[in-house]
Parts: sequence; structure tokens; C-alpha cells
Amino acid sequence: MELTANMAGNVWKIVVAEGDKVEEDQDVVILESMKMEIPIATEEAGTIKELKVAEGDFVNEGDVLAIIE
Repeated sequence: MELTANMAGNVWKIVVAEGDKVEEDQDVVILESMKMEIPIATEEAGTIKELKVAEGDFVNEGDVLAIIE
């Protein structure tokens, strides 16, 4: 499963690491846009296979943030 950004913004914080197990609705990345923090959560449980962004990166809506198996 690909976890994607639901809006454009800066990657403020990554709260998981590659190899971590995540539960459904767990926050993975926190975006910052217009001085607001927007958590991006998983839609299903799994393992973080790959993080596609780093803290400080700018992402657009639809960009892949992480791959979850």
C-alpha cells in the first residue's frame, strides 16, 4: 500500500522508521502547511517497507510518503 499526502506541505516530522510495524489509523508523517500540523495516518496495519520522504522535504498532494506492506 502507498501512503500518500492529502495536501501540499513540508514534511515536519516522520514518526516511524523503516521496518516498524504500524496499526490502522497510526500516524506516520506529520506535514506542516500554513502553520498547521497535519498528521498522515495509515489506512491499514502493516510494516513500513520504505520511507519516500525526509524531514524538511516539500510534498504535493498525491505524492507517495511511504510504502507499507
